[in-house]
Amino acid sequence: MVKVKSMAALIMMFFTMFLLGGLSSTKGIVLDEVEKDIGLDLSQFGLVVFIFQWGFVLASVLIGYFTDKKGVKLMMIIGSIIMGAGLLGTGVAQTIAFFLGFYLIVGFGLGAMTVASNAIVPAVYPEKQGVMFNVAMGVYGFGMFIFPIVLKTMFSNDISWRYFYIGIAILLIGFIIYVFASNVPQGKVDKINLSAFKEMLKQGQFLLIMVFLIFYVSAEVSFLNFFPNYLKDLSLGGASEAAKNSMVATIISVFSLSFTVGRLGGGWLISKFGERWLLISFSALGLLFVTVSKVFADEWVYLFGVAGLFFSVLFPTATAIGTKMSRTGGSALGLVYVAAGIGGAFAGWIVGIVSEEFGSSAGFNLPIVFLGILLVIAFFIRPSKEEAA
Repeated sequence: MVKVKSMAALIMMFFTMFLLGGLSSTKGIVLDEVEKDIGLDLSQFGLVVFIFQWGFVLASVLIGYFTDKKGVKLMMIIGSIIMGAGLLGTGVAQTIAFFLGFYLIVGFGLGAMTVASNAIVPAVYPEKQGVMFNVAMGVYGFGMFIFPIVLKTMFSNDISWRYFYIGIAILLIGFIIYVFASNVPQGKVDKINLSAFKEMLKQGQFLLIMVFLIFYVSAEVSFLNFFPNYLKDLSLGGASEAAKNSMVATIISVFSLSFTVGRLGGGWLISKFGERWLLISFSALGLLFVTVSKVFADEWVYLFGVAGLFFSVLFPTATAIGTKMSRTGGSALGLVYVAAGIGGAFAGWIVGIVSEEFGSSAGFNLPIVFLGILLVIAFFIRPSKEEAA
């Protein structure tokens, strides 16, 4: 019975992380096609990212509470139904207003599934949570890698982006049936404790970590979502639109593969170089690679893909540093994730507005600005007592 429960927990976690990684890496690719289909401009494009992130943040707060009260199985089913409905509505939406509304539902549903799946794993693997987290990040990266390839194949065969979302919605029906029929162990969600959060805000270093995470998410979200539109506005030696579509999918897949390799090797890198210097060096290298890639985009456009390696360890490493500063890990870091999600939402909105007003190249300067801020903040993050010892 334990093995059956463990398998159910693994399938739920892996499926959710696979979807999360895949949808995170393909919003920009899909939205570029939506722009042509229903007339989405770049400021509205940024609003889509804003709405999706807010839906995810809202789910992190509400579903975390109800998972603790009502159980993982029910919340996973509810989250899957919400997400499936959002994807189906998004896939058939004919107006911008309906597209935006259903995309909010998609973000909320995916956030609900993520919170519920993360809650079940500690109940099944209480002594191996770190290992399972790293494996989950590998599956997340696998989704980031596979989904752009699927879209590249679809678009090269003139298959509409609508079938991409509708197909995932149909896939979710099978997943809901599986969860309903499975014997799912109960999980526990760390409640967000506001008094504990207030105590953490009194620590300058923890506040610094919080700001670092906000700007990291801003950099990642703006890069992945606005890169496709930026690349398609480049000349690239007179490349055709079809060739540019292929380049976008390939580069995002390379970025995702590099990202996955970095995440899986993150533990070794931390033990080799230490957390603080890893933040400094990878922030600097990420800034360098994205900047150089943009300056020489016509000659070295594929260099953008390598930047994924340097994005990979920044979020988990900063989170680990923050955990060492807190005695109430789940409570305080739960709100850190919310703050980071809000930062990503506003970044998408701002980049969309700048891109619409001044062009996609100007908008794509903002991920570089966010990475520059990360580098500055990293220099002020001091090692924890545990690391210094």
